[in-house]
Amino acid sequence: MTESFTVPATESVFQHTLAAPVRVCGVALHTGEMVEMVMYPAAENTGIVFVRTDVEASKNLVEARYDRVVETTLGTTIANAHGTSVSTIEHLVAALWGYGIDNVRIELKGPEVPIMDGSSEPFYFLLECTGRTRQDAARMVLEVLRPVRVEEHGCTAEALPAEHLQLDIGIAYHHELLQEQYASYDFSETSFKQSLSRARTFGFLRDVEKMHAMGLARGGSLHNAIVLTDDGVMNTGGLRYNDEFIRHKALDCVGDYFLCGAHLQAHVRTFKPGHGINNSLLRAIFADQANYRLRGGQVAMPVLPSKTTEHSAVLVA
Repeated sequence: MTESFTVPATESVFQHTLAAPVRVCGVALHTGEMVEMVMYPAAENTGIVFVRTDVEASKNLVEARYDRVVETTLGTTIANAHGTSVSTIEHLVAALWGYGIDNVRIELKGPEVPIMDGSSEPFYFLLECTGRTRQDAARMVLEVLRPVRVEEHGCTAEALPAEHLQLDIGIAYHHELLQEQYASYDFSETSFKQSLSRARTFGFLRDVEKMHAMGLARGGSLHNAIVLTDDGVMNTGGLRYNDEFIRHKALDCVGDYFLCGAHLQAHVRTFKPGHGINNSLLRAIFADQANYRLRGGQVAMPVLPSKTTEHSAVLVA
């Protein structure tokens, strides 16, 4: 059945999938190429599965899981045993978490998810347009049972037992507009849509040439990122929030944490988070069974539905 969206999606005890397929077209942030992506409903206990349609069928399935993360430089990249990879997945995965989508098959013609406007809002908008369908299986929940802490290169992350997901976050940059900022998000009281979805990724103009030399950010522009000079923001219209930078870092955390394959039940405290330490926190939690309890359905090998050319919503950016 198609469920009316009357409560926060993350509060449901049931798994959900898309009510219908959704098609997205947009530029990839790092390769600079146009990418076509279609999200399909998937059976319960499938999880989030990417399918690279430009790779042979025996090697093209990549599960969106923390233990599939192979690169965390300027984005989260996952790969399978054959080396087939999908990068810059965090904004899309965050939107799926925020809207309460547990099971989805994402067909992608290329190695990178479209960046859209640099936030999760375009993805979330499409999910709202198509709706979601409740499934019979219980939602997977990862409950943290005791404190788990990681520290890397001055960045810290700690997960504590809690009744639901809470996030205390701090950032620090050598820039007048950023400096040190702190924020707290209790997702039993605020929704992802309201608090984080519109916050865009950001970078510094002085780093652009370096990123291009590394083969990164070739699709980056003022249309899909906040660009900072030494004096301020280059984007016409400025910021969407006064604290858009820390909101986007929190958005990234949410997307990276959902790669645990379940809804994280913990109070996370993190300072100067990045994709690397976000992933290290999940690996540390799973490193000892005394750290956690998994509740709900079990993640199985995905059962892929038959293809269809009917799309409930289409977005081209």
